[in-house]
Amino acid sequence: MSNVATLQSLIAGRWLGLEAHTPLHSALDSSLIYHTHAEKIDFDEAVSYARKTGVPALMALDFQQRAQRLKAIAAYLMERKEALYAISHLTGATRPDSWVDIEGGIGTLYAYASMGSRELPSSNVLHEGPAIALGKRGGFAGTHILVPRGGLAVHINAFNFPIWGLLEKFAPSFLAAMPCIGKPATATSYLTEAVVRMMHESGLLPHGALQLVIGSTGDLLDRLTGFDAVTFTGSADTAAKLRANVNLIRASVPFTAEADSLNCAILAPDVTPDDPEFDLFVKEVAREMTGKSGQKCTAIRRIIVPENQVDAVGQKLQERLAKVVVGNPEHASVRMGALASMEQHRDVTERVRLLARGNDILFGDGVFTPVGAGAADGAFFSPTLVLCTDAMVNDAVHDVEAFGPVSTLMTYRDLDEALALAARGKGSLVSTLVTKSPDIAARVVPAAAAQHGRVHILEREAAVDSTGHGAPLPQLKHGGPGRAGGGEELGGIRAVKHFLQRAAVQGSPTMLAAVTGEYVRGAAVTEGVVHPFRKYFEELQMGDSLLTHRRTVSEADIVNFGGISGDYFYMHFDEIAAKDSQFGKRIAHGYFVLSAAAGLFVSPAPGPVLANYGLDNLRFITPVAIGDTIRARLTCKRKVDRNRTDEKGVGQGVVAWDVQVTNQHDELVASYDILTLVQKRASV
Repeated sequence: MSNVATLQSLIAGRWLGLEAHTPLHSALDSSLIYHTHAEKIDFDEAVSYARKTGVPALMALDFQQRAQRLKAIAAYLMERKEALYAISHLTGATRPDSWVDIEGGIGTLYAYASMGSRELPSSNVLHEGPAIALGKRGGFAGTHILVPRGGLAVHINAFNFPIWGLLEKFAPSFLAAMPCIGKPATATSYLTEAVVRMMHESGLLPHGALQLVIGSTGDLLDRLTGFDAVTFTGSADTAAKLRANVNLIRASVPFTAEADSLNCAILAPDVTPDDPEFDLFVKEVAREMTGKSGQKCTAIRRIIVPENQVDAVGQKLQERLAKVVVGNPEHASVRMGALASMEQHRDVTERVRLLARGNDILFGDGVFTPVGAGAADGAFFSPTLVLCTDAMVNDAVHDVEAFGPVSTLMTYRDLDEALALAARGKGSLVSTLVTKSPDIAARVVPAAAAQHGRVHILEREAAVDSTGHGAPLPQLKHGGPGRAGGGEELGGIRAVKHFLQRAAVQGSPTMLAAVTGEYVRGAAVTEGVVHPFRKYFEELQMGDSLLTHRRTVSEADIVNFGGISGDYFYMHFDEIAAKDSQFGKRIAHGYFVLSAAAGLFVSPAPGPVLANYGLDNLRFITPVAIGDTIRARLTCKRKVDRNRTDEKGVGQGVVAWDVQVTNQHDELVASYDILTLVQKRASV
């Protein structure tokens, strides 16, 4: 026993745990591999450290700097991934299973680093605009801002993805300047401990940004306040117990649950065994049954097929499952590993027994011999396919989830019944529809979306790039209604916003601009002798502005622009047709107005403004007729320092410019934002 390592918790910046406590066993052969620690955790110390050390350390960085730090952490972990793979196989995972957990988790850090760099400001105030005028005279307006909450996040994770489960929660809370305490499921906590050790040793984590709990959470939840947050991934039963914590309810602590659910796949009635979609359906179901040994919250548990196709689907699935070699992943032939523990094995066995009542076992009810030395003592479980022919009245197949390589095949008579069967799962994380018909998709998906957090449509065109039924992506929402927990994770920057506090702010445009760090129309501007395009990034200030000279639009302008662009739309060239239009006369091209405005405000010489790389929020408000006179106001709207340099080592930042083009009556004719790269001064 002395040779078996004792896992440690990371509390208040130090590793805690020397005395062995709960034994943890390999999923492959039940050998003893680790112990949890016996020392009790002082959760008052952990919470205080997060608040007093973690919050200030994270707030010392802005959104952009935290995004950079995430990228650096991801790179550090990626360089050391093989050490994680060496431990991951003890959980029973194959190399592809571990890839989802390890590189999928690291990839999520990269994804949030990228999204943060693109979409978040170089401050700690996120403006959720645009501002709205609240008075007739322009002196009073309102908007929304999102700011760090000043609390901590407790992330409680399931046993199936000990790395991805932590990192997909850590990434958005880190960007939101919220220190977190991670609590992995005990059975596979040794893998979480390994990745947290790496992150801690990297020196890239601000002090207090991440703590780790091995074992029980004790009274941790009782010490939280309404400025903290709790996220949970695991069973619906455990989610219900945690949600009912008296302190969480009393203090209105935000609680987000992502719970296991009875996800389904529907084979539409237009698909026949001769179609590629039929094989895609069978392949997808088999992959979801066997990937990670079926231990995924997104795995397909219910296979819903037309009653006239059930025999063909059942036969094809059995043929595919029969080819799956189960055993120790060290053997090259093995395609499916073990369940995470013998406790999990016992749980799945009991649930299969419940599912089998009144139903048929099509596959998995015979002799099963996993591959590998000692495998007979491991937590290996045969892929198991259940057939239910009365799913409209059989409650068990919609209520009992065997969290392993187990799925139930069930039949429907028409699409309405298929949707009714899907809905009997009482809410799930994801559903898949396999169909050739856009009309069927248009009918089924809106109905299914009410009960499922994500709907995956699979057919031959999508199959070439599809990431599959069971893969949550950082850019898309993960979570589902009802039984699935009712929460949301991931979903791009929305996940970051879950950990921020939204506040409405009212005041003058000048005050709103000062608060948000973003120019609000109507706010005071600064007009100087130096053209804004002649200023380096550091010199530019929000509100720096230029009001241009005027230009009168002539018929020659319209004719010449039409000749260059090839745009001979009647509104610009047909005097008679234009008179009958809503404008009553010929008008200039909208894109001519943009081009003319650029000619008014651009400073043409080489200089700090390096490139224009896009327009946002473009609107043409009032038409510009022949003889109208236009001018433009260019104002520095916001600056984002992405802390990047070019190939010569010279820094640059992103500047958004507010552009208002008006006519001789001071009417707004065009409105948009220009995005530019602006050079920083070269270091001497």
